[in-house]
Amino acid sequence: MNANNLTLEMVQQEVEFLQKTLENLRFNGTISNDSYLHAGAVEGGLSMLANLIELGISSDEVGDHLRQLHERAGRIDEAHPALGPSVAASR
Repeated sequence: MNANNLTLEMVQQEVEFLQKTLENLRFNGTISNDSYLHAGAVEGGLSMLANLIELGISSDEVGDHLRQLHERAGRIDEAHPALGPSVAASR
């Protein structure tokens, strides 16, 4: 994703998708509670990203936040390798 191409609606839709998907995966026992909690950091980061976009923050700052969020997601994926495929399968 490129910070210049992001819209508020895109990010908000992703936040809603993650929220519902993570709740369902945890409820069904597909992911652990730890996975759920760690993935919540990505969800929260996306919410923050949406707020930045809504406030009209520069695309450079949005890009910085997006890069940090991507790095965080990578670390979470390493710690919980089943999480990403489970979320992707829910699309």
